[in-house]
Amino acid sequence: MTRPMDLSFYGAAGEVTGSCFLVRTEKTQFLVDCGMFQGGHEADLKNRQFPAFDITAIDFVILTHAHIDHSGMLPQLVSLGFNGPIYCTPATADLIAVMLRDSAHIQEKEAEWEEIRRQENHRASRMPPAEPLYTLQDVEDCLKLVTRQDYDTEASPHADVTFTFRDAGHILGSAIVELWLDDLGERKKIVFSGDLGQPDRPILRNPTPIANADILLIESTYGNRLHKQLDQTMDEFVHVLNDTLHHKHGNVVIPAFTVGRTQEIIYLLVDLTRQGRLPPGLNVYVDSPLALSATEITMRHANLFNEEAQKLVAWGEEHPNSMPNIRFVQDVTESMAINEITSGAIIISASGMCDAGRIKHHLRWNLSRPECSIVITGFQAQGTLGRRLVDGARLVKLFGRETPVRAGIYTIGGLSAHADQAALLAWLKHFKKAPQQTLVVHGESATAEIFANRVQDELGWNVRVPELHERIEI
Repeated sequence: MTRPMDLSFYGAAGEVTGSCFLVRTEKTQFLVDCGMFQGGHEADLKNRQFPAFDITAIDFVILTHAHIDHSGMLPQLVSLGFNGPIYCTPATADLIAVMLRDSAHIQEKEAEWEEIRRQENHRASRMPPAEPLYTLQDVEDCLKLVTRQDYDTEASPHADVTFTFRDAGHILGSAIVELWLDDLGERKKIVFSGDLGQPDRPILRNPTPIANADILLIESTYGNRLHKQLDQTMDEFVHVLNDTLHHKHGNVVIPAFTVGRTQEIIYLLVDLTRQGRLPPGLNVYVDSPLALSATEITMRHANLFNEEAQKLVAWGEEHPNSMPNIRFVQDVTESMAINEITSGAIIISASGMCDAGRIKHHLRWNLSRPECSIVITGFQAQGTLGRRLVDGARLVKLFGRETPVRAGIYTIGGLSAHADQAALLAWLKHFKKAPQQTLVVHGESATAEIFANRVQDELGWNVRVPELHERIEI
């Protein structure tokens, strides 16, 4: 008896993080994405329980983009025995080399700190030693398996599987996956949207329209809302910067994802300076060990930029004295020195959800100061410190100490790297006919349901939100 083709959901089902989908045919099994869950204790438990499938049966992985919630468990997959190819775009390959190494480094350091606390606490000392999910060596082993695949070219990792990457416009190298399966004389097409970018954003091109699919997986991170228009966002951003730096004489702290958002913010600071809306010579500290590497990688792939971004790069090269004073902070000593600056600094630091990394130190020194501002520019998952700030917390815990929130908290929604509800619907309307099944993923449960209902009402499609670990027949 033959087994039907099927698709299983091992993450990003009723939640935003942990993207991981398993496709099975009669002759092969493979993953699309292998991401880490993010957002508090429950996410940590899910990562510790990885995997919920048989790794020995996985032949290859197709990776949509470099963000850790899509790529972050690849080294763990390899450490547990996977040794097949990992397909991604060249820009994604460059970025995960940086991001996965950093992920392993953070985990190893956190495990060391946890072990110190465990040994100092007599009761906790009975617990097993803390261990990272994976090590730097696991990352190096993982990177050896990466196979680069350009946009708009076909790849056949198996005799019965063909796929093509299309530009998703989300971050550098991000891809939509068009996937064709041939099984026992039957041909099916699955489209994985990956994370779709908001059209007409800085730097990147718009998401590629797709014409047809038998089965579609569509993200819904912001499927319940509309972003502010970019010009309104820029007005608010300029106001916060000028008011904080020049009137209140404080600092502006911007939590930002190292890949994508940090480069966008740098782009906007340069562009607003070019327009004369910000003064030249602003003191900008990019305090993330990865940010310099990520920015260098971004510039290496300038051929992926939209036309306006390429013009701005040329302007910066012609007018170096008009540029903001941007300093990429690498070592810990220099990072600590930023905390001595009480006014006039724009501090861009990771992590973007405020849950780890150097941003927590900058929040510790600036959150309690009413003359300072915290600018939230990206999605904040449930359970994260960033989400608590957005939701209006007046007291947060940093390094075990209660810290009052007196700084201004500004959410600049128009910079989102994710398409909003209108943009998602507009992308769907390029399909010439409805897919047989449309599955709404990568959205918090209530948000995904709202978006699924909107697709049903507006387009009349067969659409629903899958559950974690659910398996559907293709």
